Amino acid sequence: MSTPVIEATGLTKSFRGPKGATIPVLHDNDFTVDHGSVTVIIGPSGSGKTTMLRSLNALDIPDAGVIRIGEVSVDFATVGKPRPGLGSGRKFSRADNALLARYRLQSGMVFQSHNLFPNKTVLANITEGPVIVQKRDAEQARAEAHELLDQVGLAAQAEQLPHQLSGGQQQRVGIARALAMKPTVVLFDEPTSALDPELVGDVLGVIKDLATAGTTMVIVTHEIRFAQQVANQVLFIDGGAIVERGAPADVIGAPSNDRTKTFLKRILDPA
Repeated sequence: MSTPVIEATGLTKSFRGPKGATIPVLHDNDFTVDHGSVTVIIGPSGSGKTTMLRSLNALDIPDAGVIRIGEVSVDFATVGKPRPGLGSGRKFSRADNALLARYRLQSGMVFQSHNLFPNKTVLANITEGPVIVQKRDAEQARAEAHELLDQVGLAAQAEQLPHQLSGGQQQRVGIARALAMKPTVVLFDEPTSALDPELVGDVLGVIKDLATAGTTMVIVTHEIRFAQQVANQVLFIDGGAIVERGAPADVIGAPSNDRTKTFLKRILDPA
């Protein structure tokens, strides 16, 4: 068997609530993601889906757990030292920050709300990371950006500004921007939730094409039918824990957990 491209063990995360109260969000989760596969995370609102995804990119720093993406592994229980009097805040050493920087470069993130630079053209949005962060040749980065724009169906929009695009087009630029960094895995945080219904199909079509091409992806989504079509693995999370996992035909088509059954019935058969 091949080595998984992502391996997470003991992933745990809490946030500080009002008056310093600890609010558990993720509880000791283990999972793997195979190379070239699509993992879809589903579950009710507030279940910890997005926190799990953001932990994979270290946008949210887990309290504990070891995550390896590609060849870069982080033990989050040992990264950063707690700051006295600052709750769960941590102080990161230079070595910690260097490790986290290498770790974050393993994944590209596609957000709900695009997060494009409003004053930069589409082309500049895509080349910013490769040129500024990765120090790659600017001309080569532009050539690759044009190829990516063609791939997502936006070759004619290279010199436009984000406000000149529809929400669906902006999201496709966000996908191209993530791919431009040549990450090991692409992470999607509910990529269609902020779009008008008529724009959803174009974005899902791009993601399907990436899946067909063998791009490793982890996707948080409420689009259950889409998950059935594109996923190799589905994780159903509730109350901060993975309660059911497997192929979409099993988790979505024939769930064994009562909580999964209740959730899917509400989503797929609301009447």
